Amino acid sequence: MEFKISREFLSEIEQLISENKSQELLLLLEDIHFADIAEIMEELDDYGAGYIFNTLDSEKTAEILLELDEEVREKILKNLSPKEIAEELDELSTDDAADIIAELPQHKKEQVISELEDVEHAKDIVDLLRYDEDSAGGLMGKELVKVNENWNVLTCVKEMRAQAENVSRVHSIYVVDDEERLKGRLSLKDLLTTSTKTPISDVYIKKVDYVKVDTKDVEVARIMQKYDLEAIPVVDELGRLVGRITIDDIIDVIKEEADKDYQLAAGISQDVEADDSILELTKARLPWLVLALFGGFISVHVLGIFEPVMELHPELFFFTPLIAAMAGNVGVQSSAIIVQGLANNTIIGPVVERLLKELSLSLLNGVILSVILLAGSYFLLGYEIHVGYTVSIALLSVIIMASLIGTFIPIILNKYGVDPALATGPFITTSNDILGILTYFTIAKIILGI
Repeated sequence: MEFKISREFLSEIEQLISENKSQELLLLLEDIHFADIAEIMEELDDYGAGYIFNTLDSEKTAEILLELDEEVREKILKNLSPKEIAEELDELSTDDAADIIAELPQHKKEQVISELEDVEHAKDIVDLLRYDEDSAGGLMGKELVKVNENWNVLTCVKEMRAQAENVSRVHSIYVVDDEERLKGRLSLKDLLTTSTKTPISDVYIKKVDYVKVDTKDVEVARIMQKYDLEAIPVVDELGRLVGRITIDDIIDVIKEEADKDYQLAAGISQDVEADDSILELTKARLPWLVLALFGGFISVHVLGIFEPVMELHPELFFFTPLIAAMAGNVGVQSSAIIVQGLANNTIIGPVVERLLKELSLSLLNGVILSVILLAGSYFLLGYEIHVGYTVSIALLSVIIMASLIGTFIPIILNKYGVDPALATGPFITTSNDILGILTYFTIAKIILGI
């Protein structure tokens, strides 16, 4: 059951901290998960968060560090000596330790690494730090279980027992050759049901999914999601096994990518959170708001061009918001589906085929909506039938146009290496508003003979 932080519970913790009752605080937090303790620390002031961190033992605080918000973690680490940070990192897996060290200033990184007690652990962390954080090498951990293809089952079992001491969870057993090149994987069931003298080369599975160290993190996530993998091995340029990526790291990647795409779609140009400063939030939001403002200027200019039409038929003006809104909504719907397909790598076939499919869909939806609009404008609003025809035909045209734009633009952006999520926000909405209004009054001018 998920732990819920109440105001009363926080008040009790704050009181224990103010009265310096560390033992009582330890008892209160004893059975609470480290992720929940991290949330509690984020609700407290800097002194309270630091007090809790200093009260708990390093085995628990190491895990708490990973769950803390970056800003809170930075403040905690700033008050710790290199030796104290090293003690925390000794409790963590190599990939998690490398992530924390990467956030430290350069001079402190070197000091912390020099204070690590386990030399092999330190070497592995240093090795991971050289990889780009958005690559498989930056995601992977060094902890894994591997066996040599030339061993027999008995030797493998002995070696696996020794290796498993440093691995919190054994997802797979990997098979390598004498040069450490990945050859396959070993089924635990086959290992347990096979004679101890049987060579591993006779029983291991040669087909194994893997990624290279320079594979992008989003591609790793796509592969693991597609094949439902809990872990995936990572190899270097020579095919040597250098690490593995586990599902918990991939969940973080998927969440970060989803957050980024959602913010782009909402017209926010950089990664921000609700509690960021006003300046950071302004820098993230303002560029797209400026774009929307210029788009509004263009829309006003377009309306000005068709002022004679509105003078003769002022009722057309009242349908302008409807046309603009439908253009924006249809464009965002179409682009959102395409962006999702591009992210999941499910967009297959030529662009023309995709556009034809979207054309058919928009034609069907457009006809239905246009008929509803025609009936509503005539029977409910009492407008003349020729006005209803004009608005309905314009709506059908706008829906088709917005749908094609919403489909085409994300595909083109993706082709040229630009994040297609960029297309689903103000870019599509603003462009379709302008083109929708232009299309609407052009059709009105033609049909009404103005």
